[in-house]
Amino acid sequence: MTSATAVANAENKGAAQLTAAMMLSGTLGVFVVESGASPFNVVFFRVLFGALALGGYALARGYFRGHGFTPRTLGLAALGGVFIVFNWVLLFQSYENTSISVATVVYHTQPFYVVLLGALLFRERLTAAKAGWIALAFAGLVLVSGVTPADFANGGTYLTGVGQALLAALLYGLSTLVTKRITGVRPHLIALVQVLVGIPLLLPFADFGAMRGTGADWGWLVGLGVVHTGLMYVLMYAAYAKLPTAKIAVLAFTYPAVAMVMDWAVYGHHIGLVQALGVPLIVTASLKVTLPRAAATDGTAGAAGISRFARITRTGRTPRTPVAVPAPRTAAHEPEAASRPATPVASEA
Repeated sequence: MTSATAVANAENKGAAQLTAAMMLSGTLGVFVVESGASPFNVVFFRVLFGALALGGYALARGYFRGHGFTPRTLGLAALGGVFIVFNWVLLFQSYENTSISVATVVYHTQPFYVVLLGALLFRERLTAAKAGWIALAFAGLVLVSGVTPADFANGGTYLTGVGQALLAALLYGLSTLVTKRITGVRPHLIALVQVLVGIPLLLPFADFGAMRGTGADWGWLVGLGVVHTGLMYVLMYAAYAKLPTAKIAVLAFTYPAVAMVMDWAVYGHHIGLVQALGVPLIVTASLKVTLPRAAATDGTAGAAGISRFARITRTGRTPRTPVAVPAPRTAAHEPEAASRPATPVASEA
């Protein structure tokens, strides 16, 4: 087998792994709804069972030997975990107040927050082209959200839900910037620290009394941790080691696509026509902001940033600048969530 064939086979395998991971992420909402738990309880048990799953995997693979953590990087990982955990809580609450379809697309403004926060906090270069694409994305956001002037005058849960999705995206962006500064540590271990931080952090907010007598519903919560956190992380990090950034950026949109299909197929929710017009604006802008960096730094060797971790798995040596990736985003909503139309025409099936 030639080296070119081996690389092609590896990319194909990575594409399948990342697609599977994103499809799992898109179906997480069903698990959340069927569990019947509140957002705080869902996130608490997700991090609890997720920590057990990731910890067991890391132990079996021997990742704790020569883990690479220093007091500084461990602190950064913990800080990123704080952002990630409350990002999940806010996103779950957003699904309660809007719908899985609306909140998922609004949440996908996160790449633009990474760019804006990087320019604001770390003086990273913000080109006029990127600023233009970000402006286009937020124009799409206005369409997708379906917010009207009456919402600002009257308030209400829908406007609150849109704000929660935006704040969740901001927290995810902060976590990304923090974890980008962690080097020499496997991303599995960073993710493990992030979910471990969530256990004591959310303990005061968890309502264990509400969990009594849930019976089979515990299976959904275990699935959130073992399948949608443990298995999904393993698939994602394995894929990142094989794929260029451009392909990762494109395949990542499998997640919102599946989430929106699930919202329609299982719960009968869908976005309105005007809202749908905003989706391609956000998708196109996201790719335009992400891909130029990939083209400038990757060549054809592999992904910039997250895929530098590939050098660990391929050579057994720790790279000079491996990048840790924050815990993946989620998709979930509560049973009473309902899509709201952007126009007077009802958007629910």
